[in-house]
Amino acid sequence: MSVAAAMGLIEAQLDALATVFPGASAAARPDGTVLVTIPTIPLSAAWSVRTTAVQFLVPVAYPMAQPDCFWAAPDLRLVPGTMPMNTNLTPIPGESAPQLWFSWHVARWNPVTDTLLTFARVIQARLSCDK
Repeated sequence: MSVAAAMGLIEAQLDALATVFPGASAAARPDGTVLVTIPTIPLSAAWSVRTTAVQFLVPVAYPMAQPDCFWAAPDLRLVPGTMPMNTNLTPIPGESAPQLWFSWHVARWNPVTDTLLTFARVIQARLSCDK
């Protein structure tokens, strides 16, 4: 898939993503990846805040390669003040400020049917956990 076709696909999927997660945006990066930002994901009472913004990278080989992992605000914690499972403070590649990195992966990915919204739902499911 050409870069232009990939960007067209990402833009179309971003429109669908923004209907479910208003304000979702994407920014192309010099390395060919795209940084997607979802400004508000609701959280349960198990978290230190009621909502958080999240970001994830769309890889160069998308949609054949799926997004992997995501980042949230560096101070996001579980209510006891503990770090969530499978997290660490690390910057988004190419950025300098550490964020709360969630090592969280898609179990199954079909490049024909799965979209940015699919991955956002994976993030939403992870953040619905209280671990």
